[in-house]
Amino acid sequence: MSWEPDRYLQFADQRLRPALDLLGQIVLATPRRIVDLGCGAGNVTRLLAERWPAAEISGLDSSPEMLVRARAALPQARFELASVEQWRPDAPLDLLFSNAALHWVGDHEALFPRLLGCVAPGGVLAVQMPGNFDAPSHRLIRELASEPTWSARLGAARMGAVLGMADYHRILAPHARNLALWETTYWQALAGPAPVLDWLRGTTLLPYLAPLDEAGQAAFLDELGPRLAAAYPANPADKLTLFPFRRLFIVARR
Repeated sequence: MSWEPDRYLQFADQRLRPALDLLGQIVLATPRRIVDLGCGAGNVTRLLAERWPAAEISGLDSSPEMLVRARAALPQARFELASVEQWRPDAPLDLLFSNAALHWVGDHEALFPRLLGCVAPGGVLAVQMPGNFDAPSHRLIRELASEPTWSARLGAARMGAVLGMADYHRILAPHARNLALWETTYWQALAGPAPVLDWLRGTTLLPYLAPLDEAGQAAFLDELGPRLAAAYPANPADKLTLFPFRRLFIVARR
């Protein structure tokens, strides 16, 4: 699927806040090797470089479009086009950081122990992932895609998934010296005539729009938009739409 950096960054401040919250929970004085896994447009990679300017910083992403933006934002870092499934570091890391990326990757039972194994003893795996898949927004997308008009074309589309928090504890605790798990619901106040639809077009909707031609995309969005507006009405007083969004956080020290 093809990412659109400008559309993703339309809500840059709201998308950045969970990364800042995760970053604030990492206790490392002078990490030497840091990888931003699923770095996107590089705005979070830049925060890592600002906090640890002496570290060797690398970013990894599967989107060429995002990496063009990342390299322009942080030319001193090394960015690599690769998938998480195939990636292995060439040496143990002091910090493996991933913000809003690993929900796109399957088999977390095997993935998370492998990623923690990429970290040197005393190093940290720090992960933030969306956990909003049971929200009305995401449910409405799946329901529309399953209707007869769309199911033949969109039956294979997936929006990603996460495990339960107890599952992450079970699979990581045996390999971690310390393990912190928490979740936060961000009550995002979004502006615009169709802000929830615009938010979803930057991420969650990409696998559903990718199989459709331009006319099909427009038709799908025309059907989805009113359903989202009904589920998330704007406040008449200030015209803002509240879009609660749950996120999961994991900080594991090996």
